[in-house]
Amino acid sequence: MLIALLSLIPLGYVVYMTVTTGWDTAVSLIFRPRVGELLLNTVLLVVLTVPLCLVLGVGGAWLVERTTLAGRRFWAVALAAPLAIPAFVNSYAWVSAVPSLEGIGSGVLISTLSYFPLVYIPAAAALSRLDPALEHSAASLGLGPWASFFRVVLPQLRVALTGGALLVSLHLLAEYGAFAMIRFDTFTTAIMIQFQSTFNGTAGNMLASVLVFLCLLLLLAEVRGRGSARYSRVGSGSQGIALRLPLGRYQVPAQLSLLALVLLAFGLPLALVLRWAVQGGAAVWTADEFVPALLQTLFYGVIGAAVTTVVAFPLAYLAVRNPTWFSKALELCNYVTSSLPGIVVGLAFVTVTIRLAPAVYQTTGVLIAAYVLLFLPRALVSLRSGLVQAPKELEEAAQALGTSPFLAFLRVTLRLTAPAAAGGAALVFLAIVNELTATLLLSPNGTHTLATEFWSKSSEIDYAGAAPYALLMIVLSAPMTYLLFHQSKKAAGQ
Repeated sequence: MLIALLSLIPLGYVVYMTVTTGWDTAVSLIFRPRVGELLLNTVLLVVLTVPLCLVLGVGGAWLVERTTLAGRRFWAVALAAPLAIPAFVNSYAWVSAVPSLEGIGSGVLISTLSYFPLVYIPAAAALSRLDPALEHSAASLGLGPWASFFRVVLPQLRVALTGGALLVSLHLLAEYGAFAMIRFDTFTTAIMIQFQSTFNGTAGNMLASVLVFLCLLLLLAEVRGRGSARYSRVGSGSQGIALRLPLGRYQVPAQLSLLALVLLAFGLPLALVLRWAVQGGAAVWTADEFVPALLQTLFYGVIGAAVTTVVAFPLAYLAVRNPTWFSKALELCNYVTSSLPGIVVGLAFVTVTIRLAPAVYQTTGVLIAAYVLLFLPRALVSLRSGLVQAPKELEEAAQALGTSPFLAFLRVTLRLTAPAAAGGAALVFLAIVNELTATLLLSPNGTHTLATEFWSKSSEIDYAGAAPYALLMIVLSAPMTYLLFHQSKKAAGQ
């Protein structure tokens, strides 16, 4: 309950600031032309980017999992690789190559290339565990491959697609660095500008309330779109082997399409980062600058991942061992908070600490607490999957053999859950390494992480100086991205 109450601090902050502002002031600040412009930009960004991510993600997953695509193992990993490059690094690479990039078109381009793997990974996992008997039945009833895909296969991907679309949408609402670089105004960039000019001004708080409202609408839309249909296989017998559709003359176009997508989303940004790093020479690799940033990033990543995993364990344990409406409500609180952008969580902690506990303002503890609230579900989901594979009957068997309850928990449940806990901690570590907005708002004076130092250099148009930080973030993110992909395949039984 304490964890759930703490997780509601950002949401409570938004409600409190909206109420204390006063009705007349709130209405005048929310219903003004500037908010309408930001709302139009945000809606257009989501409406244009999410369908593109769905098409690319599902198309890539279908080619890898359901066709005779040559080099399937390579493409399976390559299509997930763009997640290793943070969106603001992707934007930096594109802007350094094409300085004229700006506006909605550029925002859609960079967002699509950065976030389509969020759809591809769950779609590929769902396709790999989909029972091919459904497609065989459709074929026996006279449906061709394309009709079978749209009428049988695609509906079975509903949960994966709605979840992927929600993740993409929330990332679009939360992203700051990528859009600031291309001078595309969204709620997050406008809130940051307000914060920098008026610190904790009323106008910025009202923008935050609109942004939170949009996030909650997306959560409700995902729940509504997911539906309540069953997608699991019921009946005896083992699942058959999927028949792969021969590509034939489409083999070359498919290969070229995937090659172009991977080059644009991963190859080009990486090549540009490497070019700037080489062009900057030895001067940009000054150890007394990037080594402290690397060490502080590792410190916050390791501590934040460990604390988040420990905090998530009781929630996961309660959800698996005692699945009541109360435990589900406690879990839901954390999912709602994690859907809020980092800038809203950062503003909430700034306001709360200044007013109630000024002594802890801009301390490491507050920053770690913000990381925990932002990324708790990443550890929670992994821990739940691990605890499901460690049923309480195993603990009972250990106790029947004379082991005390506490030792039985340590030797059985905790041991079996350890791999899932490590996977969840790795995902939290990845998120912390690439986190920018909350770190900018809450980090103690003198803190230099890879993300903040990269942002400082790139904001000064020092592309060569920013390159080492971008490269180090990619190097740290790559193994975690592969772990995420591997976990999705493991969940699918592969």
